[in-house]
Amino acid sequence: MNAKEFIKALDNLAEEKKISKDEIYDAMELALLTAYKKNFNSLTNARIDINKDTGEIKIYTVYNVVEDYDDLDLDTEISLEEARKKVKDIQVGETIEEEVTPKDFGRVAASTAKQVIIQKVKEAEKISLMNEFEDKQDELIVGIVSMEDENNYLIDLGRTMGILPKKELIGNEKIEMGSSIKAYVTKVSVSSKSISILLSRKHYGFVKRLFEHEIPEIMDGTILIHSVARIAGERSKVAIESTNPQVDAVGACIGEKGSRISNIIKELNGEKIDLVLYDKDPSVYIANALSPAKNISVMITDEKKQECIAVVDEDNLSLAIGKKGQNVVLASRLTHYKIDVKTKAQLEESGISIK
Repeated sequence: MNAKEFIKALDNLAEEKKISKDEIYDAMELALLTAYKKNFNSLTNARIDINKDTGEIKIYTVYNVVEDYDDLDLDTEISLEEARKKVKDIQVGETIEEEVTPKDFGRVAASTAKQVIIQKVKEAEKISLMNEFEDKQDELIVGIVSMEDENNYLIDLGRTMGILPKKELIGNEKIEMGSSIKAYVTKVSVSSKSISILLSRKHYGFVKRLFEHEIPEIMDGTILIHSVARIAGERSKVAIESTNPQVDAVGACIGEKGSRISNIIKELNGEKIDLVLYDKDPSVYIANALSPAKNISVMITDEKKQECIAVVDEDNLSLAIGKKGQNVVLASRLTHYKIDVKTKAQLEESGISIK
């Protein structure tokens, strides 16, 4: 490859990799200067000049012009008398250059330039990769299941791999090699050498992002998601509110013939989802959160500590508590209130009166 072809290839590479050409040339000049001093035992002040049109490389020794001193440093200084033989009106304190390009410097230059370009491409790709993924934390991402080890799946995200720990799967779901998979980005770690992307399918944020992806009214702000509580593989509760009186939040999330919510449930491998209407009144909100139980009266016992008692009839007690206590646990996580579920009879036995 001749010099012109090299410059053209370098320009194309800079454009493809989104690297500044000036940055590459500056790095090459520095590296070539180091290579020159190392390979040709130079102790002089030197300057590298790369012609960006022809690719020609020249080396100049730079001398400081000084008065005629006996202790003149011949490597870095030139007397005023000698300098004026080359440049008539040059003054003390100025510099003068002399080309000293070695005949066989082309071989050294080619090897050095190659190393610089490889390093710059690596640096540029790393920066580009960081720019692409550093803002992906807490977002939904789609990749291809690429590899598996004892504890993790490696997910091909295009330009890098994401790590999906097996403990972050939904229940006992089976993952097939080569299949497309959605996951939630729980952490993006950037070091001097690499970028690490940690994924999850059991995180409650995964449910929230699926709702945003499936329901346009959430993305445009017509419907707000206030909170999500989840026991992965079992049940999720999603607190929603409509900002438009003409739009039914629950209906919009369910979709025509249940199409929207069914797509989400399918992605969650059949996980049950309770849509809970948010309310500014904590008593109403907590009662809604204990769905599917009905006819619930909520007494806030300590507003500061966020504690309450939910009073239900005997028919709704088991529904309010839920299987293995799941319903009340999720309602508590959703509303951030400690909820004590009791029947009216149990309250009376405790000596608590109901207003």
